[in-house]
Amino acid sequence: MATTAQLFEEPFDADEYIERLAWRTPGGGSKGGAEAFDPKRLLEEFDNHIEELKQLDEKIQRRVEKLEHQCHREAKEFAHKLQDLQRSNQVAFQHFQELDEHISYVATKVCHLGDQLEGVNTPRQRAVEAQRLMTYFNEFLDGELRSDVFKNPEKIKEAADIIQKLHLIAQELPFDRFADVKAKIASKYHDLERQLIQEFTAAQRRGEVGRMREVAAVLLHFKGYAHCIDVYIKQCQEGAYIRSDVFEDTALLCQRVNIQVGEVFQSPETVMSKLIQNIFENKLQAHVQEKLDETRHSDVEQYLKNLYDLYTRTTALAAKLTEFNLGSDKHTFLSKLIKNIFSAYLESYIEMEKDYLRNRSHMILQRYYDSKNHQKRPVGGGSIQELKERIRQRTNLPLGPSLDTHGETFLSQEVVVNLLQETRHAFERCNRLSDPSDLPKNAFSIFLLLVEHLCVDHIDYALEIGLSAIPSADAKTANLYFLDVVQQANTIFHLFDKQFNDHLMPLISSSPKLTECLHKKKEVIEQMEVKLDTGIDRTLNCMVGQMKYILATEQKKTDFRPEDENNVMIQYTTACSKVCVYVSRQVERVRKSMDGKNVDTVLTELGIRFHRLIHEHLQQYSYSSMGGMLAICDVAEYRKSAKDFRVPLVLQLFDTLHALCNLLVVAPDNLKQVCSGEQLTNLDRNLLHAFVQLRVDYRNARLGRHFS
Repeated sequence: MATTAQLFEEPFDADEYIERLAWRTPGGGSKGGAEAFDPKRLLEEFDNHIEELKQLDEKIQRRVEKLEHQCHREAKEFAHKLQDLQRSNQVAFQHFQELDEHISYVATKVCHLGDQLEGVNTPRQRAVEAQRLMTYFNEFLDGELRSDVFKNPEKIKEAADIIQKLHLIAQELPFDRFADVKAKIASKYHDLERQLIQEFTAAQRRGEVGRMREVAAVLLHFKGYAHCIDVYIKQCQEGAYIRSDVFEDTALLCQRVNIQVGEVFQSPETVMSKLIQNIFENKLQAHVQEKLDETRHSDVEQYLKNLYDLYTRTTALAAKLTEFNLGSDKHTFLSKLIKNIFSAYLESYIEMEKDYLRNRSHMILQRYYDSKNHQKRPVGGGSIQELKERIRQRTNLPLGPSLDTHGETFLSQEVVVNLLQETRHAFERCNRLSDPSDLPKNAFSIFLLLVEHLCVDHIDYALEIGLSAIPSADAKTANLYFLDVVQQANTIFHLFDKQFNDHLMPLISSSPKLTECLHKKKEVIEQMEVKLDTGIDRTLNCMVGQMKYILATEQKKTDFRPEDENNVMIQYTTACSKVCVYVSRQVERVRKSMDGKNVDTVLTELGIRFHRLIHEHLQQYSYSSMGGMLAICDVAEYRKSAKDFRVPLVLQLFDTLHALCNLLVVAPDNLKQVCSGEQLTNLDRNLLHAFVQLRVDYRNARLGRHFS
């Protein structure tokens, strides 16, 4: 059986169990081991083992039945024991209820007895207290204070309690009969009050917080309690302001006093409020007044800086003070204190801000124009010269020479940065110093000043001067500085737009003034765009005029009708070379002067005008066979310049022009085939005919028949 038990090792597996049993049987292994395989012996071993298993099962079953019987017996015993405990618990609970009822009954009796005793004792105590006060009152009535309580300094607390009560009683007595005693009691009352305040002051100087608390508790019922608080506030400020930073000293003082106030006074929030009010109305107000009054009329810039700095630091100090217990509405309390200090200055703030910004902006602009030795021309007047200038700006009529600015754009990024910086400071001060209800209105007024001085007096003026300086389209030499004006104006306006979004929008975003600001900004942009568009258009006309001048002076009729057809050594004409160089230079200038989609828009317009000029120019000449080839070479060069534009439309126009020039050299028999090609098939027949007519051999009737 022991061997069988060993075979039941965990984890149990039936197949493994049979294998192990067979392996242990001599001659029962799968290979027989050292002995040959003996099936009978293995069968015999299996039968014996089955019998052993049956015996083992019976033994285990008997043991299980025994354990089950024992478990049932113990369960019955536990149930009986649990029932006994429940009965005992019920008995104990009943006893507890009886005891609780008895205790309640006794407590009721005790409370009733206590009320009866108190009803008897309270009148008795009052009678004793009244008798004691009458005794002390008699001493005042006799005029001689005999009691030790009034003579012993150590009993000042008890004397204060007595005299305070006598003082209340004396106030109820008729004046005509008790005038003398009332005066004596009042005199002693004030004398004790003075002594207590002196004792409190001495304890404060010694740093004896416990003694201060005792004296303050006694003084609480005296009229001089408020004076005690005033003395405490005055004394705690002595030596507190030893540095130049009054705001930092105030914060440190309040932190230190706040701890002590809670230990000394029964209403610390009242004392802290009076302390802070005293500091604001005296120390801070004097400091602010000193700082502001000395610069208010002599240095407005410094005055505004000081006002902003002082108001900012005062509000920051108030924010720190909200950490202390100052009563239920401490934010309103502190706001009123700040308003009392700054109200006189804030009422006139925005007008001073606008006057300063107006004068400062004018000075910055005037200093710049003085550095350029430039006297500003009046813009928008009614003189004949200005009328001629406006007509010249809007047309191409030659009404006299243009204004010579010697390449000066009259735009300065330094001036713009200074104006924007001054305005940014104004916005910051406006945000801090304006009443919330007036903030959008004040910010809008500052924005209007920025528009006036930056956009009108500087940018718009420079555009007017730039337009006046643009030469006429037929000028032989032209310095096209207006593109430099465009470039700088774009840069400046980006800075203007950034300040609008970063500093103005947060101040007006939730007010009706937002609409006015956006409308004003749009109006300014549109006015500038009109002048920029006018200037760019006239500049492009000048560019085309310069190209036309180059072609007129450099292009010869013999270029396309050479005397010796067989001895043409050039790849393209001199006029073409100079025009291409000029065009490339102007395209580069446009790219540097513009940004975004404006580059493509301007280059498209320039490219169209360039194509139109070349197209019209080519139609002024007649072409021999070799001259036609040279014209094709010129157009190929123009086409290379057109690639610099990076505008598909311009390149397409020159591709078509190149195809048209092929009509100048194609054999007469192939004219119809070429005209029906992909690039020419959609063109007007009159245009094709016009190019064919430029051929020297066009008068040949046969050529005319081939084309028709």
